[in-house]
Amino acid sequence: MQSEKSKSKAMKIAVAMQGVSSVIVGKDNDRLEVIGEGVDSVCLAKSLRKKFCFADIVSIGEEKPPPPSNCPPPPPCQPYCYASPVYETAPPNCSFM
Repeated sequence: MQSEKSKSKAMKIAVAMQGVSSVIVGKDNDRLEVIGEGVDSVCLAKSLRKKFCFADIVSIGEEKPPPPSNCPPPPPCQPYCYASPVYETAPPNCSFM
């Protein structure tokens, strides 16, 4: 891609496709990384060729999930112990009937 204008046009075309979740400019600023589920790569290449006369599919693959972190789980918290006074009322000693 030669200029910022052509990059923005290519990104608009890619984002307009069905199933695209994100579009990222590649490492050398000459490629687009299109991420999504159910994206038709042939239809995307045809749309880009209509506008730019040249488009090439470099690779197609699944999005890799991030590796799980190897952090140990935090230690369990001990419950807080506390005492609360309980007042018991005594019945009266003398009762009137």
